[in-house]
Amino acid sequence: MSTPVTLTALLYGPDQTGLVARVAGWIFQRQGNILHADQHRDREAGIFFQRIEWEIAPGISANDEEKAFLEFSRNVIKMQARIADSIHRPRVALFVSKAGHCFHDLVLRWRAGDFPCEIVAVVSNHLELASVAQSYGLPFHHFPIFADTKVAGEAAQLALLNELGIELVVLARYMQVLSGDFLEKFGRPVINIHHSFLPAFAGGRPYHQAHARGVKLIGATAHYATRDLDEGPIIHQDVARVTHRHGVEDLVRKGRELEKMVLAQAVHWHLENRVLVYGNKTVVFD
Repeated sequence: MSTPVTLTALLYGPDQTGLVARVAGWIFQRQGNILHADQHRDREAGIFFQRIEWEIAPGISANDEEKAFLEFSRNVIKMQARIADSIHRPRVALFVSKAGHCFHDLVLRWRAGDFPCEIVAVVSNHLELASVAQSYGLPFHHFPIFADTKVAGEAAQLALLNELGIELVVLARYMQVLSGDFLEKFGRPVINIHHSFLPAFAGGRPYHQAHARGVKLIGATAHYATRDLDEGPIIHQDVARVTHRHGVEDLVRKGRELEKMVLAQAVHWHLENRVLVYGNKTVVFD
């Protein structure tokens, strides 16, 4: 037997009575089978959020079902919606610099089947990880970026992303700030890992900043990149305890483990369509 096609919808909009029942009823009327549903209400803002996943009836086109649901959400229940199907595997590019810990972790998880996507390119401003990427069978693209070549370098990167049909960029410790112009022209999600518990210690050398402040917790934050540096919607965070006995190198070492886990979890949630962005916040569904 062929595997049933599933659809996952993320919805949000003004809270209304009966929204859960109306969405479930629409799926029932089209002979769908709900696999999972979760919802959240922001009481202060009066906004309702929902994630719902269902199997479509045999013989129905996933594309037709997606169009019909988007029309229903827009015209009947007046909700913003995004929908994805289980057939499609998003095309992903990893941006890296010199540090390889997040890069290795993501690729190994992907090869183990943890991520429902296709990693089709590794993009870097350095050559240190070229041979490693090639050993994984991943195309490596080198774009040296300097202050006087940044505009041209980003234009070349954008051309590559468009040519490859990239739908998600993951900054796996890519140590260049993507310009607002780049993000606007790319127009698709970019996930970054920042090596601190934002909003504390934004910007460069956060472990040095943390050590200088004598913190007792260090953290890592995965967030969507926006025009404002390290201020995009947060997807996932975690922390580790440190003491006065830990030097900067100790913080860096402990931080690497946090960075890998936090970034991998954020990418996993994004690819499973569990992250709904509104304003500068996220709702991450179980």
